[in-house]
Amino acid sequence: MANSKRVLFQKRRLRVRNKLRKVNVGKLRLSVHRSNKNISVQLIDDVQGKTLAAASSLEPALGVVGKNNVEAAAKVGTAIAERAKAAGVTEAYFDRGGFLFHGKVKALAEAAREGGLKV
Repeated sequence: MANSKRVLFQKRRLRVRNKLRKVNVGKLRLSVHRSNKNISVQLIDDVQGKTLAAASSLEPALGVVGKNNVEAAAKVGTAIAERAKAAGVTEAYFDRGGFLFHGKVKALAEAAREGGLKV
């Protein structure tokens, strides 16, 4: 029986997150969420349960409100790298969730790397 896209997404998200938790104990997590209209990213400290920095395409300061394309994702990636530096963070592991590392998610990760964040 064929699985629905949602079930496959949830299985992929759990598989990715569990593998990352085993390998990257004690590191901060750069979590990405992509919807049909927006993309957002958070820098999370799982030990304390706090979000240290966040960026989203919904922010008017980035100039990409209402857009969800590769350029918008790159601007969000650059913004999270700057905010992570301001918070004193230089290294985190990239949690793509159930999203494939392609297109917008890849552009966000590469822009964060170019901004100086080790992902």
